[in-house]
Amino acid sequence: MEKPDIMSMTKEELKDFVVSLGESAYRAGQLFRRMHTATPIDEMTDLSKAFREKLKESAEYRLPTIEKKLVSKKDGTVKYLFGLIDGECVESVLMKYEYGNTLCVSSQAGCRMGCKFCASTLSGRVRNLTPSEILGQVALAARDSGERVHGIVMMGIGEPLDNYDNVIRFLHLVGDEGGLGIGMRHISLSTCGIVPGIRRLADEGIPVTLSVSLHAYDNDKRREIMPIANKYPIDELLAACRYYFDKTGRRVSFEYTLISGKNDTPEDAAGLASLLKEKMGVPSHINLIMLNEVEETGLKSTGRQRAAAFADELCRRGQNATVRRRLGGDIDASCGQLRLNRNREAGR
Repeated sequence: MEKPDIMSMTKEELKDFVVSLGESAYRAGQLFRRMHTATPIDEMTDLSKAFREKLKESAEYRLPTIEKKLVSKKDGTVKYLFGLIDGECVESVLMKYEYGNTLCVSSQAGCRMGCKFCASTLSGRVRNLTPSEILGQVALAARDSGERVHGIVMMGIGEPLDNYDNVIRFLHLVGDEGGLGIGMRHISLSTCGIVPGIRRLADEGIPVTLSVSLHAYDNDKRREIMPIANKYPIDELLAACRYYFDKTGRRVSFEYTLISGKNDTPEDAAGLASLLKEKMGVPSHINLIMLNEVEETGLKSTGRQRAAAFADELCRRGQNATVRRRLGGDIDASCGQLRLNRNREAGR
């Protein structure tokens, strides 16, 4: 019989479980706090040894392990390869800014969205992560670094809205003041454009920042690099984005990876500006991303000068646009590289 996954439980669910083991209800709060600091069960010395033994026998504690850790000599960015309970692995990146530390987390082992420029999707999706496995990335990064994680970006391996229920539960858990207490306004969720998921998220009443991977201003170009565009055309996607803004009041961010010869001309910038002005009509932000080149894709990155000119053209046409500063360039901090290399070595 499958053991209950205690780190995926809310405090109320954990209370019921703890009581079912014959323990006092207040122990649930202690256990909740300790799990959210990535403490191994044997080190939870504020709990009795007998209770700890019951937990090991009766429950599953899906805390990841650190398989590999790279630290940038340039800017202190830390990249983790986390091992999961079944031998799968995912990546997280801890980025240090003047305003605090932000952790990029993964939501799936692999991805089935098939975006042509992405390392994460090359081997497809193996499985969804549980709420505990997403939460465990945050807790373990904070424990290992000895620093508080102030914000989260769900831009790691996987498509968050393709693992909807587990991601929503994770958001509730990571925001709980009895644990990590990270506010929803300090969390960004990135999607390649699953329209029903965007609308459903808007209705949740969780004010996270929505980041949408757009990467092209027309359907033909977008279909070439993002298979999801075959199911949800741009007009339908942007209508969902406007719905999200209207429901939450939160500005939508559009991610645009610049790919040489594909989507990086002045005409592309003009088309993008015109599209967002017509279809959104409300403040948004365009986050221009320098492509992280992956050998298997054959795609090349736009140069810095051309990227700056693209941003200038967008701003000249009334759009808010910036070129994302690349952190951890000396450790392949972009998503999917460590996992891809590990799978290559394993012959997967």
